[in-house]
Amino acid sequence: MTDIALGQPRPAIGFFERYLSLWVAACIVAGIALGYAIPGLFAAIAAAEVARVNLVVAALIWLMIIPMLLKIDVGALGSVRWHWKGVGVTLFINWAVKPFSMALLGTLFLGWLFRPLLPADEVSSYIAGLILLAAAPCTAMVFVWSNLCEGEPNYTLSQVALNDIIMVFAFAPLVALLLGVASVTVPWDTLLLSVVLYIVIPVIAAQLIRRALLASGGQAALDRLLAALGPVSLVALLTTLVLLFGFQGEAIIANPLVIALIAVPILIQVYFNAGLAYWLSRRFGVAWCVAAPAALIGASNFFELAVAAAISLFGLGSGAALATVVGVLVEVPVMLSVVGLVKRTRPWYERRVPA
Repeated sequence: MTDIALGQPRPAIGFFERYLSLWVAACIVAGIALGYAIPGLFAAIAAAEVARVNLVVAALIWLMIIPMLLKIDVGALGSVRWHWKGVGVTLFINWAVKPFSMALLGTLFLGWLFRPLLPADEVSSYIAGLILLAAAPCTAMVFVWSNLCEGEPNYTLSQVALNDIIMVFAFAPLVALLLGVASVTVPWDTLLLSVVLYIVIPVIAAQLIRRALLASGGQAALDRLLAALGPVSLVALLTTLVLLFGFQGEAIIANPLVIALIAVPILIQVYFNAGLAYWLSRRFGVAWCVAAPAALIGASNFFELAVAAAISLFGLGSGAALATVVGVLVEVPVMLSVVGLVKRTRPWYERRVPA
């Protein structure tokens, strides 16, 4: 996002983003109701598949992801060297801690403590969805969180750009490793196809479009396109959720406790990773304006990618897809609480760190 790179002020969280959890809740109700009212339509959508990729959902996912990736300036990677400690902390959390902690928490809570309360044949699928949720760091909403906590904009931009590049190469093997540990069969062909469809192609397409717009019309042209695509991206997200809950409606009505139980490891994981990133940043002498967004980037998830991968790997009506949607439901209120925590603890953070 070039305006971030130039240090210009960024807008606060928008109306739709601020109340995203409410829209998700509305989609739950709408999806369940429509799934019961017009099951034939949902059956037709489910049948529109090629190589286990649902064409309708794939189109919606692209409409979600590409506008977000258009904001990323890969050229910002050059500024990584100025914030190497903060970048190192976040990379450690994103790639060495968060996916593994989620696999552990998912197995502990869903695979053991809550197992008697969950559908026995869906437990492993729920855990797989949590792993997919944690295996990719957030791309777009991070800019909003960083803005709200007055984070260093160049650090945020360079960190997100670096994570996107790493995701292209690391997402598939990391997911395969953790799904294997969770005893879930990994369909490698479908997993690699998901990476190509939902990471490689969107990243390349977004960068080509971005460069063409900047070359022909400058930043103003890019800003106009982003403004036009913003509502489209949100509508695509909400439409995808309606479809997901349309297929999941029967299971949810039969056992509404499932969503609350799935949310438990997600909540613990977010606060644990945010706290660890924040504490490590303080121990290594990272400035608060970098530590605050580092905690947020370390804790948040690229739920759009997780939803897409879960659908491709396990299907629209799977427990994995449902688990990723629960991540969407809790993302905004939880991350807003983390923003509040890092802002309230700034005086403590900036006190001299004990030797």
